[in-house]
Parts: sequence; structure tokens; C-alpha cells
Amino acid sequence: MPVETVPPAVPPAVPPVVPPLTGISHRAQRWLPGESPWVAMYHSVDDCSDDPYKVTVSPERLQQQLLWLRKRGLRGVSVSQLLDALARGTGRGLVGLTFDDGYSDFVDNALPLLRHYGCHATVFVLPGRLGGENAWDPLGPRKPLLTAQGIRAAAAAGMEIGSHGLTHISLTHAEEHLLRAEIRDSKALIEELTGREAQGFCYPYGDVSRPLMDAVRQAGYRYGCAISPRELTSEYALPRVHIGESDTPSRLELKRRLYQFRRRSWTSACGAQESPERTA
Repeated sequence: MPVETVPPAVPPAVPPVVPPLTGISHRAQRWLPGESPWVAMYHSVDDCSDDPYKVTVSPERLQQQLLWLRKRGLRGVSVSQLLDALARGTGRGLVGLTFDDGYSDFVDNALPLLRHYGCHATVFVLPGRLGGENAWDPLGPRKPLLTAQGIRAAAAAGMEIGSHGLTHISLTHAEEHLLRAEIRDSKALIEELTGREAQGFCYPYGDVSRPLMDAVRQAGYRYGCAISPRELTSEYALPRVHIGESDTPSRLELKRRLYQFRRRSWTSACGAQESPERTA
């Protein structure tokens, strides 16, 4: 299907600055009343011809997906913006957009589209691999990661920058010194790069546990993003929905309805969430 042409530079639609989430209990944040928020999980935005892990979305598909949001009366926002809106009771119509791993193609391919459609997003980066590549993926092509300049460019464009750890390793069984480096040091490095507080942490591979959630909270983060945290779901283990190249507008609609149905079941029974197609 044809898609509209995106101008090379369109001023972003910047929402008003809102205060941080405060005064919300852990139980209340387990899920706030009303429509369950949708947090989409993206990774790379680039050529999909060699993509064994199904973590890449082409720019054309991303444009289709953002246009679908617009036609549905929805708007993509960062996770911090979403949490602020939920705290005020104004979260309906907002969708959290997250991009894991900090691929350099975010600035080249995703950012112009997000700006064009008036969307914001959270980019979870790896300050221990600045300008490096996705060495944690043994299969598939090597993909370059954001440099310090790229991270600053994304932040200057209004995107939220969060931590994905220093080097993309599973942290559930990590020793204390490694946890400190991956969680606390990555936060400090991001804040030094951007001049802004790093509010969010994204668990590598989606691996999360109560001790790990406690470590993220104690490090001063405001929230943590997981994939399917099941009974751990809270502001420090937010569930997300994997979005890939196969997610056409009709498939997105089905995913969204299924997510709402399952979230209602989870809220009632503190049950489980859909398994991801691939870990972050």
C-alpha cells in the first residue's frame, strides 16, 4: 500500500512539560484504572532482509505503523510522558514507544518519522558500547550503535534517553560490582552525555527479578521496562508488546485488542502476559 512522503525535516510537536510521577503507591501503579496503557517495543529501523531475530522494522513499515496510530486517534509518547499522563488520569489515547539497544539507525531512520507524526519515544542505549555494534547477537548482521553525538542528537530532538545497561548482559545473576556498573554507572554516563536525568532502565533480554527491580529503584531510576514480567508487573517492571516487520496495521489492531483483553485478566488475577517473539 502507498505511504505518504515524509519531508526531511519537520518540526516536532512537543507536548507540555509535565511533573514527574509522585505520590502513587506500588499497588496503584500495578495498573492504574481505565484503559490499560500500551507500550510498544522496537529495536532497529533498517533493512529487514537479514534479520534472524526479527528485531528490525523497515522505515516503510514504521511509517505505516505510525500512520495507523494517527488514524486511530492515538499518539506515541515516551514512557515518562505516559506515566505522567496516567498519574493525571489523561493517559487514554497515548501509546508508549520504546527502542531498545540504541542502534544508530534510530537517528537516521526512526527520528524523522517520529517528528513527522508528532510522536516521542524512549531510546534505551548502551553507554558502554558507544559507537560499537550488537556483539551480543551471534547471528545476523553487525549493526552499528549510537555514538555519543547520536545520543545527544536524539535527546535534543525531544526523545527520552534511558539505560539498557552498559554492555547488554543479563543481570539477574550478576554480582554486586557488576550490577553497580551496569545500572548505576550507565545512568551517570547517560546523564553526563545528555545533561538530563535518566529516568528509565530497560532490562537486557527482558530478564527481571525482584532483587534486580530493587537495584534499579535504589539506583534512582523512576521506572523499569521489561517484556512479560507476569506477577512482577509494576512501575519497575512495565510490560511491553514486541513490534516487528510483520505487524501490518490490521495485525497491530489485533495485537492491541488482545493486549487489552489479557491486561484485564491480569489485573483481576495478577496473571501472566503474552510471551515475546524475541527478547530485548
